[in-house]
Amino acid sequence: MENCDILIRGGTVIDGTGAPGYRGDVAITGDRIVCVGDCAGWQGAEVIDAAGRIVAPGFIDVHTHDDVAVLETPEMPFKITQGVTSIIAGNCGISAAPLAAEGELPPPFTLMFSAKKSRFADVDAYRAELARAAPAVNVGLLVGHSTLRVGAMGLDLDRGATAAEIEQMGTALERALAQGAIGLSTGLEYPPSKAAAIDEIVPLARRMTAFPHTVYTSHMRDEGDGVLESVRETLETGRQSGARVVISHHKCAGEANFGRSVETLALIAKAQESQEVGLDVYPYTAASTALLHSFAEKCTDVKVMWSRPHPEMSGRMLDDIAAGWGVTREEAIDRLHPAGAIYFCMDEGDLRRIISFPTSMIGSDGIPGSEKPHPRLWGTFPRVLGHYAREQGLLSMAQAVHKMTGLSSAQFGLSDRGRLAEEMKADVVVFDPDTVIDRASYDDPEQPAAGISHVLVNGVVTLENGMQTSRRAGAFLHH
Repeated sequence: MENCDILIRGGTVIDGTGAPGYRGDVAITGDRIVCVGDCAGWQGAEVIDAAGRIVAPGFIDVHTHDDVAVLETPEMPFKITQGVTSIIAGNCGISAAPLAAEGELPPPFTLMFSAKKSRFADVDAYRAELARAAPAVNVGLLVGHSTLRVGAMGLDLDRGATAAEIEQMGTALERALAQGAIGLSTGLEYPPSKAAAIDEIVPLARRMTAFPHTVYTSHMRDEGDGVLESVRETLETGRQSGARVVISHHKCAGEANFGRSVETLALIAKAQESQEVGLDVYPYTAASTALLHSFAEKCTDVKVMWSRPHPEMSGRMLDDIAAGWGVTREEAIDRLHPAGAIYFCMDEGDLRRIISFPTSMIGSDGIPGSEKPHPRLWGTFPRVLGHYAREQGLLSMAQAVHKMTGLSSAQFGLSDRGRLAEEMKADVVVFDPDTVIDRASYDDPEQPAAGISHVLVNGVVTLENGMQTSRRAGAFLHH
């Protein structure tokens, strides 16, 4: 008889590869899986009865803005309660490191970096603070292009970078990658990087080719009327640089663009024949980011999440706020700034098409820290499992799990996570396929999901019978 620390017995194992589930066990010793499948010859110091439930790899949230949240809220309940064991931070061009700038920063930095203490001169400093905080989830960090721009250009961002500034950014990027960052992200739709042409991005992305398994992720220049041109630009950036590409939170925003995912996905599928291209998506038809004129003008309905000068407006619709003040929508935005918002701007048909695309990954794009966050912060992964897989039949459970685990680990070079197999890290989630569902809503967004019973991070039980424990075992993920 073999001994292990934890034996998860009698569940349906969905291993993260996309293969159908099968009846089996999972044995864990330390932070590693030591047996999967027939573990009849094993006995565990602790036994978790998974009968009637699915045992899967811990979910990987490939698109987050949790750089600071893992330090300030290391328990990370909005991740653990939905089965997320690993996050990719530093998306959309903004990252906590290397960011040593003083003073107020432009949107979307205001979403996270209001305090100087949340800025780190290099990735080593961030890693040290992360180790001190001891978060409940594993953390991989992308380097934000807007962050690099601020470091090289200060706040003089309404222009393209000079050759010397691109060189300075490239040197900073290489240093960050050498310290363990896993790639580069851009936010080309946002003010700090709007003026950056492809000729500024390609030399930076090319620097990553010296670091295996790194990735270039992009919040593209335009997700609305110019979405096709933006997809082409993103693919061309990958072709010219040789970098692996991930299109962030893919969508076709604005009513005039509903249905255009047929065209965008065809472009991506064609490109995948000759280059490494991926994409992520969240399962909602509303977006969320800083409150900006350029975003609000595309949407009929805009809900204010938070406002620094007017916190009392949290959760209210922008047009109602404007009417109450007797001002235009544009004037209301100026008064509320800095602020965050939810934008209702997408089509369900496009969303279903993107979710079911074979190589789309699931990412929440959640923004922690506001009173009324987008429900995706708490509900993304259970919503895919419960609503789109079980209720809608858009995916099988095995396909849904693959989009949250094995596919994600392969795209981001996390070779020891994302699958249930011997010698893999013991990141595991146990859930009830009949009851798993998101409970977070736009009106009541901070609600934990139903149906997630156990979560293990690096072999440590972090959620037990639906209740979070005090144990935190997250690690820094590097390429």
